[in-house]
Amino acid sequence: MNYYETLGIGKTASKEEIKKAYKTLAKKYHPDLNPENKEAEKKFKELNEAYAALSDDTKRANFDRYGAAGEGYSQSYGGGFEDFQGADFGDLFGSFFDLGGKHSGKGRDLKYECEISFMEACFGVSKQISITKLDRCKSCDGHGGTGQKTCSGCKGSGRMQKTFRTPFGVFAQQSTCTECRGLGKTIEKVCKECKGQGRLKNTKNITVKIPPGVNDGNSLRVQGEGEAGAAGNRAGDLFVEIFVTPHDIFARKADDIYVEFPISFSQAALGDTVTIPTIRGEVKMKVPAGTQSGTILRLKDEGVENVNGHGTGDELVRVQVKTPSKISAKQKELLEQLASENKEKLSVEKGWFEKFKEDFIGI
Repeated sequence: MNYYETLGIGKTASKEEIKKAYKTLAKKYHPDLNPENKEAEKKFKELNEAYAALSDDTKRANFDRYGAAGEGYSQSYGGGFEDFQGADFGDLFGSFFDLGGKHSGKGRDLKYECEISFMEACFGVSKQISITKLDRCKSCDGHGGTGQKTCSGCKGSGRMQKTFRTPFGVFAQQSTCTECRGLGKTIEKVCKECKGQGRLKNTKNITVKIPPGVNDGNSLRVQGEGEAGAAGNRAGDLFVEIFVTPHDIFARKADDIYVEFPISFSQAALGDTVTIPTIRGEVKMKVPAGTQSGTILRLKDEGVENVNGHGTGDELVRVQVKTPSKISAKQKELLEQLASENKEKLSVEKGWFEKFKEDFIGI
């Protein structure tokens, strides 16, 4: 056997490359991942033999000098795992020696994507959704049948034990019994409806209460509405992921609502009281005299109720001053008069700034 070919590496491979190649292949051909597969078991033994030889500097040097096993190589590695005691396997087996684990039986969690409107997200809504899942069999209440007897496979322990030889000696591994699924008991009279599985595929309508203040991307947990657990164990949970459709007028950030509102030049200059749309209806808002385009005015507590009950957001109104495209002769005369006065004012302001620079800045 050529150890380099067994591991799929070249003769100049570093120790780290040898270790990486072995770990990858050992996981692939490990007996626990390939039960009753004699070819995989044989391959796994060959990988161990190759790694044991190439990970040891002295053994690797001898192999490089004498060639493949059986071709003048004075030391045979074909005697089994006992011959590999000098190999540095480190923690290579740590990732797949614990494959059994504790059998919980809890049903699988499910996810459902739910689309709601902007206003439904603000004020909450109840939605009826339909999901197809493995549900508890009603005929046997999820137990798979009636009557119980001690499992013949694990003798009531719920665990199966396998032993195999490694470079460190003989290892024992426990895993969940496949006959009783870790319960230690099997059914005497199998349920005709579910054929002993305790679960049946079923389409169920579920009412989901979506609270006020949810936002796009939020996820709601509906306890016990996932798939039924095996052998009567508890069901998993249903996670409802929220997708909110945009609104034509309003935008939202956290609990605050944003809206743009147009005002005329005269309203901006002289001030006014305007009617503003909010998510709860129209309210009055005062626009101060001299308001500039792009100014943001705040309407307190006109935002969204916090989903966790921590108060209510505000509505932020950004005013946009609109310039009229058509004006009357009278309006033109007034605007020209205003423009003339503004020039004089700007001239005074400019002169003041020049004096400020000269007196205080020194330029």
